[in-house]
Amino acid sequence: MPFDHNDHYHRLLLRQVPPGCRTALDVGCGTGRFARLLAERGVEADGIDASAEMTGAARAASAGLPPQHRPDFRHMDATRAELPPEHYDFVSCLAALHHMPFGTVAALRDALAPGGVLAVLGCYREASPADRAWSLAAVPVNAAARIAVAVREAALPRGGRDTGPPSAGAPVRRPEATLEEIRREAAVLLPGSTLRRLLFWRYLLVFRKPGADG
Repeated sequence: MPFDHNDHYHRLLLRQVPPGCRTALDVGCGTGRFARLLAERGVEADGIDASAEMTGAARAASAGLPPQHRPDFRHMDATRAELPPEHYDFVSCLAALHHMPFGTVAALRDALAPGGVLAVLGCYREASPADRAWSLAAVPVNAAARIAVAVREAALPRGGRDTGPPSAGAPVRRPEATLEEIRREAAVLLPGSTLRRLLFWRYLLVFRKPGADG
């Protein structure tokens, strides 16, 4: 399988899941890889995506799993969805927020239960010298990672290779907001959130909703 930047950060995202998490929502779930990882941890996971093709692929890839490890995938546009208020202990959004108005995070914030965590793995538009420096630094690491994946896959017997879920055409869109613009909007809509730049043209935005005790 090719090296996937979003999959590379799955472990980082899983570390943001709060202790005792029971319910989770993956927004822009694609073929459902991350939602399945959440379900494997015993979390009741929902996945939504604006693409019917992607949610169909997610259901197909999950069909053989035990019911307790099978997320509920729904064809749903997060910008129009009526999410249950204060319901989810964890909400994730992987490389999907730049397909929506940034203000969509307010609905995701409101869907969090007290003490819940919103984790966004996002894409941003390069605009500053620092952006370009990080981009240049990522190029050789990205090439090395792709070679390592290709070598590892070539070493496996054909029947043992992980071909992943059924292929589906994920929509592609270039991000419009810069990292600084994202930081400013997050400060207003997600007060107290943290944002840090990651190597492979991504950022991690984490917001924890205040608990019932404030």
